Amino acid sequence: MTSKLPPICNTNPQFKGWTKPGPEPDLNADVTVESGETVDALAGHFRIWQLKDGHRFSTDDVLTAWYGTTCAPSVRTVLDLGSGIGSVAMTAAWRLPQASFVTVEAQEISVELAKKSIAYNGLSDRFDVRTGDFRDPVLRDDERFDLVLGSPPYWPPEDGVVSEHPQKAACRFEYRGDVADYCKTAAPHLAPGGVFACVFPSDQRDRVFEAAASADLHIVRMREVYFREGEPPRIDLFAMTKREDLPADFSETWMEESITIRRTDGSVHPQYAAIKLSFGFPP
Repeated sequence: MTSKLPPICNTNPQFKGWTKPGPEPDLNADVTVESGETVDALAGHFRIWQLKDGHRFSTDDVLTAWYGTTCAPSVRTVLDLGSGIGSVAMTAAWRLPQASFVTVEAQEISVELAKKSIAYNGLSDRFDVRTGDFRDPVLRDDERFDLVLGSPPYWPPEDGVVSEHPQKAACRFEYRGDVADYCKTAAPHLAPGGVFACVFPSDQRDRVFEAAASADLHIVRMREVYFREGEPPRIDLFAMTKREDLPADFSETWMEESITIRRTDGSVHPQYAAIKLSFGFPP
């Protein structure tokens, strides 16, 4: 069973005077919505195909794309490791209209969903979508990127209840590499001065510093993210670069102002409202 997409809307009745910015989709793209799929807003007019009962993109993905493109706002080449359904890469593509992208994802079901979104969003000419485990030779040795993005799975399989849905399980648990593998893969594919941006749980922060050091990367910037005021930070955002690109005596990490998603009453915090505006959503 398939269905057609509703027409695009440039305005939001709740926010009079606000108009969606950014490129409009390719309404002639040959894509359909199959049974069990949903099509949801991603950035501006961009939409994303997801499984109703499968892995769905999260605030973590959006913040990874936002942080990476904030730390490296004028890049031309981007690599997204473990790209899943394409949420990180396509959000970054909305913010970097001149950049080209290579995405690497092992799960074919996620790749096929990403291809639908890429076609609809008019990104086919800018995306090289590769299917495979990024720890295998999916990338050429000579490929270099100004920005590498990654939203690694957070836990070893023995540390939680693994979903019976294979797409969910692989996105949340370290079946195809951990944060150290992401760093190890990103480092040799960074262009001079390039940035690797990723996200990871705050209570596992030490693992990221250890992974970066083992790959000869240095974390130059990081931000804590609080999902609700008054609670501990849930995730951290990291921006790192190759150690060889820095002065020999450079050892600092800029701990930037934290980000809060919601106030104690559940309303959207002004910080996150401003971030939402930066990728084409009303505040």
